[in-house]
Amino acid sequence: MGKTFIIAEAGVNHNGSLELAKQLVDAAAEAGADAVKFQTFKAEKLVSRTAEKAEYQKQTTRAEENQFDLLKKLELDENAHKSLFNYAGQRGIEFISTPFDEDSLNFLSEKLNLRRLKISSGDITNCPLLLAAARTGKSILLSAGMATLAEIETALGVLAFGYTRRDEEPTIQGFQNAYWSEAGITVLGEKVTILHCTTEYPAPFSDVNMMAMETLQLAFGLPVGFSDHTEGIAIPIAAVARGAKVVEKHFTLDKTLPGPDHKASLNPDELKAMVTGIRQVEVALGSSVKRPAVSEIKNRPIVRKSLVAACAIKKGELFTSHNLTVKRPGDGISPLYYWEWIGKRAECDYEQDGKVGL
Repeated sequence: MGKTFIIAEAGVNHNGSLELAKQLVDAAAEAGADAVKFQTFKAEKLVSRTAEKAEYQKQTTRAEENQFDLLKKLELDENAHKSLFNYAGQRGIEFISTPFDEDSLNFLSEKLNLRRLKISSGDITNCPLLLAAARTGKSILLSAGMATLAEIETALGVLAFGYTRRDEEPTIQGFQNAYWSEAGITVLGEKVTILHCTTEYPAPFSDVNMMAMETLQLAFGLPVGFSDHTEGIAIPIAAVARGAKVVEKHFTLDKTLPGPDHKASLNPDELKAMVTGIRQVEVALGSSVKRPAVSEIKNRPIVRKSLVAACAIKKGELFTSHNLTVKRPGDGISPLYYWEWIGKRAECDYEQDGKVGL
């Protein structure tokens, strides 16, 4: 298989600090990730001022602030984004961000000219944002947390329409037609990766449902990946073994920092261990061909066995189950021929453990 694209998800774990955000870039680069990802939004365009926080946010942030107040503190302005984009380039790691509104999308696409965009699970039904994202022509990572197959298909229809019918007025029928068109099928295969995801922080292992990743691949014929919210590193590594082409994982510099996502994130050492584990799995997967590995060939004569005399045998004696046995090493007659030797007469004398036929 090819190399897994590993995204270190910094998200909002910078707590609104550019300096902390740069340290997160450093940690992602040093861990060996392919990309570091942030989140781009304006709180005014993302959430109403009366919206409640998610349960996990209530447990990790101050009770008196609502979701708007929480997110407002976690914004990074355009200059901070430009600084991070340039800094990531200096560190040799790709900069990605998730836009949560169309202004943020246009900024990432036009001013930063990002190579790819990430659409969050919460926006898989946000058809205006999906359409605008596809009309940038950028590759898209589509997270599918909380979604049904029907909702994913609808989202893909919007993306196909945006990629292939830029001048047409959007309609539900137009989305469906684009999804089933030859041009739509082709462009989705070239541009879109679906990320299996469980939108809970941390996600219970019992809710991961990793097998659904294969269902997504079979249903839509697109590359699939895994956006992970579980604790630890076992599940994202397992996702690679199950065929994930992309893995995304939250990380932080310090799990005890204030903020909604720190507690459910990896620390830098854990992130590095995850990257190492994924790279080891990639090598270990090999191919579907079953054959002796180069490294084990030398051990074959040592650990396999040969036909040998169980006791001293005189020339002319018959080989029987009492005087013929199987022992290491395997550089003599294979035990496969054991029954062909039973009843034969010895053509020479054999000492105990002497190799029969040699």
